[in-house]
Amino acid sequence: MPRGQVLYESGMTLRHVYFPTTSIVSLLYVLENGSSAEIGVVGREGIVGISLFMGGGSTPSRAVVQSAGQGYRLPAAQLKVEFEQYGPAMHLLLRYTQALITQMAQTAVCNRHHTLDQQLCRWLLLSMDRLSGHELIMTQELIANMLGVRREGVTEAAIKLQNAGLIRYSRGRITVLDRPELENRCCECYAVVKKEYDRLLPQTIAT
Repeated sequence: MPRGQVLYESGMTLRHVYFPTTSIVSLLYVLENGSSAEIGVVGREGIVGISLFMGGGSTPSRAVVQSAGQGYRLPAAQLKVEFEQYGPAMHLLLRYTQALITQMAQTAVCNRHHTLDQQLCRWLLLSMDRLSGHELIMTQELIANMLGVRREGVTEAAIKLQNAGLIRYSRGRITVLDRPELENRCCECYAVVKKEYDRLLPQTIAT
């Protein structure tokens, strides 16, 4: 799953669902003028394409690979057959959907009420939870597109975090140097989302 790969576009009928393992997928809402903002992020804890088993078949969001890596792809028909067995798979998928809805709702609140510095901290922490290491390959322009803000704002926020010794940013590579302090700098939104994922999907995201 290379970075930038579009798994599905807004309004497109879903033919497959995706289970990222070492990759991260961003769910983006795209406006008519082409601008976009991230409404959710999916990694090894989840599935891309929940509208398939929730009865919609399509979604107004776009799914784009944010961080390159591996994943599994499953035909839509196979997942629907398993879901309709009303067994453990169905219950797990519904719990994940509840956790994802919490993340989306908290993202909306965060983008409206918290500073860009806090939003960047939240975004970094959510991304790092879904990676095996402490390094993320991501340009400031792409981060700005994810957060729905100007690139200059992201640059300023990243410089603040780097000067404080929390991250190191160089040539599109972001390395988290002090995660505990990054969590301290973050608003409550990250903790709310993390707590809900831990409650509904224990042991799916490394701490």
